Amino acid sequence: MNVLVIGANGKIGRLLVEKLAMEKGFFVRAMVRKAEQVSELEKLGAKPIIADLKKDFHYAYDEIEAVIFTAGSGGHTPASETINIDQNGAIKAIETAKEKGVRRFIIVSSYGADNPENGPESLVHYLKAKQAADEALKQSGLDYTIIRPVGLSDDPATGKIAEVSGKPKTNIPRADVANFISEVLTEKASFYKTYTIESGDTPIKQFFN
Repeated sequence: MNVLVIGANGKIGRLLVEKLAMEKGFFVRAMVRKAEQVSELEKLGAKPIIADLKKDFHYAYDEIEAVIFTAGSGGHTPASETINIDQNGAIKAIETAKEKGVRRFIIVSSYGADNPENGPESLVHYLKAKQAADEALKQSGLDYTIIRPVGLSDDPATGKIAEVSGKPKTNIPRADVANFISEVLTEKASFYKTYTIESGDTPIKQFFN
């Protein structure tokens, strides 16, 4: 499978690129903004491409079968940048997939994006941006999956997750989010679904059994 990872230089993006390229043997086009990010992603098995969500990036989709959007503005950027990347950039990526005939689209959203007003005041603009992108994807007609992880950690992967019921009980390692995405990618049972996930007791490999 030929996969485009948008936000490939982020923490989840790098973990995902390595998993898809090295373990799954997929062709992974890793979209990054800066030339200095290329060599590290090449070491992970990806074919990097330099493109910017704020500009034209149609060429990144050539011969691609699936798009995974893991890009984010980060927690220390102004609200305007969050809207540029997490909302407008994501919606542009969705529209480009439609234009280029790429059916499969996975987006990494966030816990709380279903109800931004209930989130911490400092995160409301971020959650609203995620919500807008998620809604655009739901209305796109693409074979989508929305993944909403709870608080993220850099702990080692556990290989096990749970769907959040009510309030989260724990956080989730970024490595497990990447592992879950790699399973979801080719799993048709995940089409048109939204998964809010945290660490848990269900092995990721058995999640869809």
